[in-house]
Amino acid sequence: MASQQSALIPPRPTAAQRTPGTQPSRLRRRAADATVWYLRVIAVLNIVAVMSLPFRQEVYEHNNGRITLHLHRQHAHHSGQFFTPYLATAGLISAALAIFFVLVMRRRKRAAWVVNLALSAPLFVLYVLALTQHEYRAHAFNWLSAALTGLFVAALLISRREFHAVGDPSNPKLALAVGVGGLVVTGGLGTLLVHATNTIPGATLADELGYTLLRGVSVGPLADRVSTVHAPRWTDIIINILLAAAFCLVLYALFRSPRGRRLLGPEDEERLHALLDKHGARDSLGYFALRRDKAAIFSPTGKAAVTYRVVGGVSLASGDPIGDPEAWPGAIDAWLTEARQHAWTPAVMGASEEAGTIYARHGLDALELGDEAIVDIADFTLEGRAMRVVRQAHNRVRRAGYTVRIRRHEDIPADEMALLIDRADHWRDGATERGFSMALGRLGDPSDGRCVMLECRDADDVPRALLSFVPWGEHGLSLDLMRRDRACENGLMEFMVVELLLRAAELDIHRVSLNFAMFRSVFERGSRLGAGPVLRLWHATLTFFSRWWQIESLYRANAKYRPIWEPRYLLFARSSDIPRIGLASARAEGFLTLPGKN
Repeated sequence: MASQQSALIPPRPTAAQRTPGTQPSRLRRRAADATVWYLRVIAVLNIVAVMSLPFRQEVYEHNNGRITLHLHRQHAHHSGQFFTPYLATAGLISAALAIFFVLVMRRRKRAAWVVNLALSAPLFVLYVLALTQHEYRAHAFNWLSAALTGLFVAALLISRREFHAVGDPSNPKLALAVGVGGLVVTGGLGTLLVHATNTIPGATLADELGYTLLRGVSVGPLADRVSTVHAPRWTDIIINILLAAAFCLVLYALFRSPRGRRLLGPEDEERLHALLDKHGARDSLGYFALRRDKAAIFSPTGKAAVTYRVVGGVSLASGDPIGDPEAWPGAIDAWLTEARQHAWTPAVMGASEEAGTIYARHGLDALELGDEAIVDIADFTLEGRAMRVVRQAHNRVRRAGYTVRIRRHEDIPADEMALLIDRADHWRDGATERGFSMALGRLGDPSDGRCVMLECRDADDVPRALLSFVPWGEHGLSLDLMRRDRACENGLMEFMVVELLLRAAELDIHRVSLNFAMFRSVFERGSRLGAGPVLRLWHATLTFFSRWWQIESLYRANAKYRPIWEPRYLLFARSSDIPRIGLASARAEGFLTLPGKN
C-alpha cells in the first residue's frame, strides 16, 4: 500500500534509476544484511549445540585411574587444536549476545557495529597468527573458522557507513550491579551443583568455580580442560542456562524502558504548562502530556511539542501534539528526526482525527483504535426512558446514604489528601499502576492543583470511592483515576459520575471526557441485524477477550451516559511494525510488566 511508505525510510531506487555511483550503496546494504544473517545463524547453532548435548554419544577412557571425557566426533577438538568462528561457542550466553546484536544491528546502531568489530577483528588476527603454527594449520575446520570470521570482519568494514544510528539511553551502573549480583548468585549455585555431582574426588573449590564459569560460556570442550572435574551433562546445561539468564538480565537492566523514571525536566514541564494554558482546550488528553516518565521535543519556534517515551525501540507518542496547531508540523518533524537518528520505530497512540491528518502528511498511516466518550453538560439529563437504568442506580445509591464532595485538588488540606492517596493505593486493583496515554500517573502533586477530586462517603462518613479528573482547558475535565472499595454498594461509580454531571455548573464545567472505549464500533455494529461474517467474527473475538480485559464493559459503562463519541487513532510508519508497537503500548500502559519493572 503506497500510503504505508514511511517518510523515514526512503524507497530503494528502481533498476532504471540506478547508476554506477549507486552500486557501492547497494553493496553496503548487502554487507550489512550479511552481518545480521551471520549472527542469526550463529545464535541458532549455539542454541542447537546446547539443546543437543544430552543426545551426544559419550566415550570414556581410563588412564592411570583418571577419567578423561571425549565427545563423539570431537576428540581432536578436545585436544585444543580446533577453534570456532566468531561467537560460535556452543553456549546460551553467546546465543543471547548474538540475538541482541541481531536486534540492534538490524536497527543500524553504530555502537553495535563498533562492538562487533572490536570483538571480531582481534579474534581474526589471532586466528591468522594461529594458522602459522603447524598444529592448527593441519585442520581444515580452523581454516573455515578463520575464513568465516574474516568474512564477517570484511562485511563490517564494507557496511561501515550503513550503521549511523546513535545509541539508546542506558543505565550502566544498574547493569553492573545486576551483573555482579547475577554472577555471584548463579556462579554460587552452579559451583554447589558441580560440587554435588562431580564424579572425580579431590577437586578444589577453585577448580569447581573455574569449571562453572567455563561451562557458563560453553557446553563444548572449553571446560573439559579442568581435569579434576567431571559433571553430568544435565549439570552443564543447567549451569549454562543459569548464567545465560543472568546475562539476559544484565542486558535488560542496561537498556530497560524508563517507566516511573523522571524524563520531563522542570523547565520542559513549565513550557508545557504554558502551552496548555493557551491551547489546552483543543485535546482532552493534553494534560496527560505532563506525565514525568515522558520526554518532550519542541518545534523550532517553541510553540508546539510532542511528548513521547521510548519503549523497546518504539518512540511512543500519545494524544495530539501540544500547542498551536500551526506549529505542529515543526514538532512532528523534530520528533521523527530524532526517531530516525536513533533508529526508533515512530508510533502515536490516541491521536484525534485532526492530529492524525497532520501525522499522515508526515508519512504515517492511521488505524482507528476506538472512541472517547465525551458528555456535553448542556445536553445531559436523567429524564427519559433511555436514562432509566442510570436514574434508578443513582437514586438507589443516594437512598443508601452515600454522598459526594467535589473539590479542586488545591482546595483539599494536606492531611485529607494524604488519606485519599492512601485509600486510592489500597483500593487499586493489582500492584501495577497502569496508564500512559490517558492517565496522569500521580495523585496529589502540588503542580496539579486545578485537577478535580470527587470523594464519595457512605452513611457513616467513611470514604468509599474517589474519582480524579484533570483539566481540559478552562471549561472541561478529563477522567484520570477511578478507585473504589470493592466491598461497597454496586453502582457507586455511576452515582459519582452522575453527581459530577449534574453539579458541573458549580465548577463552570461545560464538557467531561470519560473512559476510552476500544473498538467501540465493533461492539455497536457487530451484533446488529445484517452485520457481515467478518464483523461478526471480530465481535465474537473481542467479546471473548473481554472476559479478561473488560473491552466491552468499558464501552457499555460509557454508553449509558449517551455521550458524543470522538474517534481516536493509532499512527504508524509500516504495517509490519504494528505487533511491535502493540507490545510497546501494552508495556507502557502497564498491562504487560517485566521482572524488575518499576
